[in-house]
Amino acid sequence: MHHDENDLAHTLLHVAERHKVDHEIHHLGRDLARWSQDHVRTLATLGERFGAHLDPEPAAELTMAARARDKAAELTGRRPEAALLLLRDLREIYTKASGVSVDWELLGQAAQGLRDTGLLNAVQRCHSDTQRQLHWANGKLKESATQILVS
Repeated sequence: MHHDENDLAHTLLHVAERHKVDHEIHHLGRDLARWSQDHVRTLATLGERFGAHLDPEPAAELTMAARARDKAAELTGRRPEAALLLLRDLREIYTKASGVSVDWELLGQAAQGLRDTGLLNAVQRCHSDTQRQLHWANGKLKESATQILVS
């Protein structure tokens, strides 16, 4: 779960950077990535209580090398049309957020079984954020798909 939440944060940062000309995708993507980064820290703290030693440092900003690779691929024509790429990226975010949401559900069930109110409170807070990430990606897909796929 820690790995998947970190992966979601990284994907959100990557998509925000790749689509920085779309201000909503860029700025909201970065905000949503911060939520996942906070979740990574929360999971690391919670893991300590159960003997798991997880890295509390979440996925960082994209490196200069990653940005250079993206730009080089764009300049050499190895990137598909930006609109189709946006749909693919939003689908990837939606899919990853869906998996993380299920993970939070499972952890919530464990928290209830353990009667661990601290864990349950953390799960409810983080899961709520993940559901908003999921709804955002789904909404953007619905908003964009018709225009992109029909034109």
